[in-house]
Order: sequence, then structure tokens, then C-alpha cells
Amino acid sequence: MSPLRWTSKSTGHLAEALRQRGHQVSWKTVARMLAARGYSLQANRKTKEDEIHQDRDRQFAHINEQARAFQKDGQPVISVDTKKKELIGEYKNGGQEWQPKGHPEHVSDHDFPDPEVPKAVPYGIYDIAANQGWVTVGTDHDTPEFAVNAIRTWWQQMGHPMYPNATRLMVTADCGGSNGYRARAWKLNLQALADETGLVISICHFPPGTSKWNQIEHRMFCHITQNWRGRPLVSLEVVISLIGAVTTRKGLKIRAALDPAKYDLGKKVSDKDLAEVRIEQSEFQGAWNYSILPKAK
Repeated sequence: MSPLRWTSKSTGHLAEALRQRGHQVSWKTVARMLAARGYSLQANRKTKEDEIHQDRDRQFAHINEQARAFQKDGQPVISVDTKKKELIGEYKNGGQEWQPKGHPEHVSDHDFPDPEVPKAVPYGIYDIAANQGWVTVGTDHDTPEFAVNAIRTWWQQMGHPMYPNATRLMVTADCGGSNGYRARAWKLNLQALADETGLVISICHFPPGTSKWNQIEHRMFCHITQNWRGRPLVSLEVVISLIGAVTTRKGLKIRAALDPAKYDLGKKVSDKDLAEVRIEQSEFQGAWNYSILPKAK
């Protein structure tokens, strides 16, 4: 196999290789020659998908139908997910921000995290109909208990005041992570939430490999990233303030709060505990679509 396949094809390297073969050319000449032959600098493009589940499109249709039915009945529909963990400190943050010329924000020349400073773990809840969101910023592990506690806080602070007569709650979530359909602790903690609120909590998971279609990604998280571009996240207070300051022309509003609690990894849920969860599976793809019913008091 040609060694060229495994080397950098920069104009400088190509010009050097040509000179070794007796061609006196500069890298600028190589660049002009490549452009004349239809070449340009190209980045990788994410287009290849993994194996597509046979019910992927039907699941999208099912989620859409359920969301429409809930909203027509005046019941809340939320999209949930964990945003990328963020380093706290004087670290470079992607993007650019207007500053006086010649006075950029100075940050550390490395991105090695300080083990004494926790990372920010933002878990978001996006109310699809109201175009409003909530972000709980944790400082420990992203666990099912943490995820459900974020939904609980959203319900107390925003959901219940907006939907005082709600009897049901629909949640759209990814297939994996702290709110994955295989996570027993996710279901167990949802049972506790259902018991506390009296809500029937209906979950619809997006098929594997389709998390980018979860509405929170392109209707809330993207605006948070845009708002703090070019700004070092020097403290948790800065993270929370920047999230809460997000605005859009379509009226998106977001509230945020800190969750300083500790969440242990690897908590086991026994078969006995799981059996006590009042779970009602849908006739279509019951592993992805199910409801948690509150227990009678």
C-alpha cells in the first residue's frame, strides 16, 4: 500500500516530495496546481450511519403522535438530556467574542483539569410547547438519580406552576446514558417521582444513534453553547449565569440552578426492587415506550 495514504498531504510536504524527484516548486505553486485540478481543503463530514433499527422511522412517528396527543390535552411534554461536561477554571472555551482590539481574554495554556475542582454537569429539561427550559448543574456523577432529581426540580420550579391541573407527563429521552431505557435505576427513581407528584410519567426513547433528533439538542443546548462562546467558565456561578441569560428571537427562556449533591456510581437495583415499579409498556416497542404509574396511597 502506498505510504502516501498514511502521511500528511499538506502543500509543504507535497512540494518537498516533488523537489526530491527533481521538480523545483514551492508550496504556493502546489496549492495553485491543486486548486486548478478541483482540489480544496475538506473536513470530515458525518454522513455514514450505523446499522439502522428496523423500527426507527416508526418510533419517530410514535413520538410525534404521542407528543401531539399530550399537548392537545394540555399535558406537559419535555425533552431531556445531559449536556457535555464542562471544565471549570481559566480554560480556553471555543468560539470568539467581541473584545477591545489587542486585548483577548487570557486563559491557561493547557487544559489539564484540576482534580480539586469539579466539572460542571448540566442536565437539561426543555418544555417543547412553552419553549422554556431548566438546567440543573451538577458537580458529581451523571447518574439516573441525578437525572430524575433534575426533572423533579423542574416540576417544582416550573412545571407544576405552568400545568397545575396536569395528570400526565411525557418525557422524550435518548436511548443511553443516565436516562437510558436499560437503566433500572432510571425507572426506579421515576417511580419515586410519580408517587410524589401523582403524575403518570410516559417515556419515549429515541432509537439508538438518533440522539441528535432529541429537541433539546437543537432548541436549547445549541443556544447555551452559543451564549458562552469564547468565555472561560471560571466558576459554577458563571456557568449558571450564562445559562440563565440565554435569549432567542423566538422567546426561549431558561432557568438554571446548582445541585451540589453527591451521586454514587454503580448503585444496583435488584429484581425485587424493579418488580415493584408500576411500569406499563406500550404495545409498540415496549422497551422504548412505557409509562410509570403512581402507586396508590
